Amino acid sequence: MHLHEMPEAARHGLVNQDLPEFAPTPCVAGPALSERRIAIITTAGLHRSDDAPFTPGVGEYRIIASDIDMDDLVMSHVSTNFDRTGYIQDLNLVFPIERLREMQADGDIGSVGKYHYAFMGATPPAAMQAVAEDLAANLKEDGVDGLILAGV
Repeated sequence: MHLHEMPEAARHGLVNQDLPEFAPTPCVAGPALSERRIAIITTAGLHRSDDAPFTPGVGEYRIIASDIDMDDLVMSHVSTNFDRTGYIQDLNLVFPIERLREMQADGDIGSVGKYHYAFMGATPPAAMQAVAEDLAANLKEDGVDGLILAGV
């Protein structure tokens, strides 16, 4: 949906929401892709079938182990504008773990992170700051130095 198609109240709330401010961060060179440890962050609202579903508007994430059985993943993303057709046909569209495994086997990347992370899209950015800091610590602990951001 485009902004001009949204009801006035929804458009106003989206355009005028409070956003966290961050200090500028200079870009730095990193290792070659073939040496990087890569993890996935998706906004598809994925989680294990025994995890609690996502709550709209709440800054939270779910941890997905790299060796998860793909049949154990479910999607609790809530949006009237979200088409699940691609997800149903190929989970890799929103969580490309099989592509990462192939890239590792081919030597294109160094390794696949032990854990990956799922958020529910359309969460207000102000609700995400604390969990983003927590997530950064988890990524660092796992030695991740590259990400695939799979936004939906």
